[in-house]
Amino acid sequence: MTQITLVIPAAGASRRMGDRDKLLEPVDGTPLLRGAAERALAVSGDVIVTLPSLTHPRAGVLEGLSVRQIPVPDATVGMSASLRRAGALVPDTAEGVMILPADMPDLTEDDLRHVIQAFSDASGAFLVQATGADGTPGHPVIFPSDLLPEFQNLTGDAGARAILQANRHRLIRVALPGENALTDLDTPEAWTLWRANNPSR
Repeated sequence: MTQITLVIPAAGASRRMGDRDKLLEPVDGTPLLRGAAERALAVSGDVIVTLPSLTHPRAGVLEGLSVRQIPVPDATVGMSASLRRAGALVPDTAEGVMILPADMPDLTEDDLRHVIQAFSDASGAFLVQATGADGTPGHPVIFPSDLLPEFQNLTGDAGARAILQANRHRLIRVALPGENALTDLDTPEAWTLWRANNPSR
């Protein structure tokens, strides 16, 4: 079985939400971050969640889950801080690292398994990026373990985009249903629209 460490960057400030925290918004009766962590644990035995601190309310919604909670005190510099800290903690046994944004409520356990299977089928030698059904690049993305040292060079808030671009010659894209790989909810308006289109959730 392919060994994948799954990283959920959840240390950002959620500033565009005003006084609400997008990662604590309920989806299917569960805080968004906890739901993402539960799906991650269903496909990987090693899940890292980065957090603003270990006393933040986001840590509270992860109670009882077997995830590694990693504080990122310099999270204000951008997502790169989370990826640098998480990347340094990936075990040597991991064949790859999946970056799973926490604010994507439409991603399913089956979606994650589909991306992992594509990575496994390619013998762990390629990056795998999920796309929308129309081919638009999205998330999650799996990085082979040989690229992990490059995480330490990341800066700013562009995530691992620089690594993705530099290695596009070894990139495989995998289409997921609908807009599962594309829907992220960063603003109150986005949440309102999503809930209007998904009234049962």
